[in-house]
Amino acid sequence: MDIDKLAIDEQDDESIEYESPLTASQRGLDVSNRSLKKSSLRSRWLVLVLCCILMSANYYAYDIPAALHQQIQTYMPPSPNFETKFNLLYTAYSLPNTILPLFGGNTVDKYGAPKCQTIFAMTVFIGSSLLSIGVTSQSWNLMYLGRFVFGIGAESLGVAQSTVLSEWFEGKEAALAMGIALSVSRLGSIWNNLVSPKVANAKNGGVEAAFWVGALLTSVSVVMGCFIVLVDGRTAKKIEKRRGDSVESLTAALLEGSIVESEFIRTGGCSRSSSASAQEAGRSESVHISEIRKFGQLFWLLSISCVVVYGCVLPFNNVASGILLERNFFTSPSDCQLKYRDECADGYLQNISNPPLDADGSVCTVVPTQSPVLPNSVNFTKSDSNITSAWDKTTYVYPDLQPSNVHCGDDFWYGGCTVTYCTKERSATEKAGKVMSIPYLISSVSSPLLGHMVDKIGRRAVIATIASTILLVVHLSLALLVCSPVGPMIGQGIAYSLYAAVLWPSVPLTVSKHYTGTAFGVITSIQNMGLALFPLVIAAIYSTSGNNYIPNVEIFFASCAAAGVIIGILMIRVDRKTGHRLSAISSRKDGLNDIRHNGDFDPLNDEIDHSPIS
Repeated sequence: MDIDKLAIDEQDDESIEYESPLTASQRGLDVSNRSLKKSSLRSRWLVLVLCCILMSANYYAYDIPAALHQQIQTYMPPSPNFETKFNLLYTAYSLPNTILPLFGGNTVDKYGAPKCQTIFAMTVFIGSSLLSIGVTSQSWNLMYLGRFVFGIGAESLGVAQSTVLSEWFEGKEAALAMGIALSVSRLGSIWNNLVSPKVANAKNGGVEAAFWVGALLTSVSVVMGCFIVLVDGRTAKKIEKRRGDSVESLTAALLEGSIVESEFIRTGGCSRSSSASAQEAGRSESVHISEIRKFGQLFWLLSISCVVVYGCVLPFNNVASGILLERNFFTSPSDCQLKYRDECADGYLQNISNPPLDADGSVCTVVPTQSPVLPNSVNFTKSDSNITSAWDKTTYVYPDLQPSNVHCGDDFWYGGCTVTYCTKERSATEKAGKVMSIPYLISSVSSPLLGHMVDKIGRRAVIATIASTILLVVHLSLALLVCSPVGPMIGQGIAYSLYAAVLWPSVPLTVSKHYTGTAFGVITSIQNMGLALFPLVIAAIYSTSGNNYIPNVEIFFASCAAAGVIIGILMIRVDRKTGHRLSAISSRKDGLNDIRHNGDFDPLNDEIDHSPIS
């Protein structure tokens, strides 16, 4: 080897960060290694398809109670506290996720995303099965247990899926893949809103069957997770083998020229890449939870905004079926009573014609959006005849009959006593399910496009404020106006899509890079605290409002949206004072680290912008 040339090279390279020179063989290995990535393999699209199916089933099962609000009320044992019991299903789901997000990411990193994804999918399946068993046995406590277990797996499942996709896709493809996964996943909610009411209303179906369909789909998630583990494991082995073969070939070539020893001596046995890796490892030391005190004002405003804005989106969807039935599709007829108030309205138990009459004795006209009139009371006992053999109970004694007493899955009601009422209720719940799907449909279609738009224009705090304003108009309209629900639901979908497009990408911009993972965990925990509390608040408002949603429950949602507007304005002001980080434009070439502003951009100052909370 030419030692003089080596010495000259050393002098020339003293002023730059050194990386050992590559021979033709080394450069070949470098190119080979770059191509030996999961993100360069066509099988990445198979992984994306499997992830989409997996998460769609999760979304479907999560939203089943919301789609079957009315059916659950008539199916479960009568209770004056039904609304509280129903909303506790969502509180039970959110409770474990007030803590788990702080540790979920570490678990995924420690044991591997594909394996964790399958384990979390199995947890969701177990939870969904327990919930279905609870529904079948009409046990609220077992249903709560099922939702709690479901919640343990579901939120962490989302974390694992994001990690899997980030391993299989890079750069612009990563954003595309996650956008596709989110859009397809939300289709699960849409299918639930359309299918679950039909299954629950079917003659050979029922509420139990609708929940078991969700459990079956979550079992498919487990199968998809196993396939992902299989594909990921085989791919990792192939990549490792190919890299090993390349290294052996390169080693032989290097030994022929006696380069290895000289390079090792000259660089002190350390290349720039290994040194950089060591530095990165030093920067990646674990962050203690107490360090959230270093998060700045902008992060906490974003967290509060997340709670109040999502508080009028997700909890609204939980009870949207009940709201739409009460407001639009199954309203109570006013001042109408059956001619014979203690006789069945219609069916094979009706002895004589029993039309609804108004106060003047004239026949009431029940419009399509109104529910048929029920008897004031019923008193029947099951006999040995074939007619009563399909009844679910032995006696039906209701001196003060309420809509919640009428279980339309029971042939006594659906065939014998209240045929028209049950037929119309089933039709109304299916209509409500279709309208409920509008926000998710808009979100599913628009999420990738809106994410791209936000990257191009920035202005995240402004967009969050606009979304909150739209939600305020939506819920005031539902509370105070007599109008079709389609317009407000379209507004809900647009606002939900806009807000989701700016919220989560804003989190890394409000803290220094070292705290990004912790910041996501904290804001998710705070969000779930709100999602655990709000259903109970809604149930309390419903009960104190005479078991009505309109207008007080909607006023509560409007109040949350108004709080979101105020927080949004505060975020805009704080953002202007701290470097326009939320107004910045993202360059997808380098990800969120390449941030620029249309005007003057003040660089992030950790000491100023991440001061401890006073």
